[in-house]
Amino acid sequence: MREYAVVLLAAAMVTFLATPVVRVAAVRFRVMAAVRDRDVHVIPTPRGGGVAMYLGVAAGVLVASQLPSLQRSFEFSTQTIAVLVAGGLICLLGVLDDRFGLDALTKLTGQIAAAGVMVLLGVQLAFLFLPVADIGTLSLGSDVGVPATILLTVLTVNALNFIDGLDGLAAGVSAIAALAFFAYSYHLGLVGYDDVASAPALITAVLAGACLGFLPHNFSPARIFMGDSGSMLVGLMLSAAAVSATGQTDSQTLGSAASLLPLTLPLLVPVAVLFIPFIDLVMAIVRRSLRGQSPFAPDKMHLHHRLLSIGHSHRRAVLIMYFWAALLSFGAVALSITGGTVEVLVIIGALLVVGVVVVLSPRARRAAI
Repeated sequence: MREYAVVLLAAAMVTFLATPVVRVAAVRFRVMAAVRDRDVHVIPTPRGGGVAMYLGVAAGVLVASQLPSLQRSFEFSTQTIAVLVAGGLICLLGVLDDRFGLDALTKLTGQIAAAGVMVLLGVQLAFLFLPVADIGTLSLGSDVGVPATILLTVLTVNALNFIDGLDGLAAGVSAIAALAFFAYSYHLGLVGYDDVASAPALITAVLAGACLGFLPHNFSPARIFMGDSGSMLVGLMLSAAAVSATGQTDSQTLGSAASLLPLTLPLLVPVAVLFIPFIDLVMAIVRRSLRGQSPFAPDKMHLHHRLLSIGHSHRRAVLIMYFWAALLSFGAVALSITGGTVEVLVIIGALLVVGVVVVLSPRARRAAI
């Protein structure tokens, strides 16, 4: 655990120190987020913070490669290097979009290319457990595993891009998701699946560090935005963590075959961790399709916009999104580790009630008045 803490701190420190330099460069080269009708910021703000985050990720991986206890992350597989290379490609794509405003088709093509490079270098879905109709575990060949991995990556990249609408929101939610994945992966290592868990544990540790190092510069009022260079990098790394931690081993070896819960949780953990970004993505696609618009057409109906319309302040809306992301992700991880004890279920249920009350509190106050 200490080695992972060192890696996380290294990524956080490099990101924190590099962000002001990137901000100056963004202003110099006019990589700025102009004020638009759907935005909540009121002055042009530099973007491209994903470059500083990538530097932090690279620094974290470099430090890890020098720690003997983390050598297994590089010896057992090429997944960490695959994420580093593909992350650099998608970060570069995001920089070009932050500066020149690429069209949706060009961005999608670049995302598929970066995901394809990641797959070619070793990150690929190998198993999928389906707890329905006695299907059990499916062993995916390259003809299914490759497109499935690319699809998951592209969806995750765009889901993170969709929630990047308030100061500190994407960075904070991504840090929470990364820490939850790290807890799940680290637990797998403790119970004897170190060859499976080492790569995702390292990937999520450096990602959490990069997000936490960037957050002080990005929290309201933000001095710099992560931009597409950051949101797409985070999405690719979270997708890689999900594939590495849950899609490269048979779920039926992770728990008792007599209990459905341990078998199902490896499938539910990534869903729960990424639930907030994905539900926002699905709602946006459905909403815009029903209006006859492109799924990529901008609007002000995302989850964070709805919290603002209810009556929450900017910071409170972000903190509420943090709460729900943490509850869903760490709740799923707690269930996977404990097997779903009554105490854990009661705590999760109580926190769900608290979350609903907090979300609806502005309406309750208005009704009382």
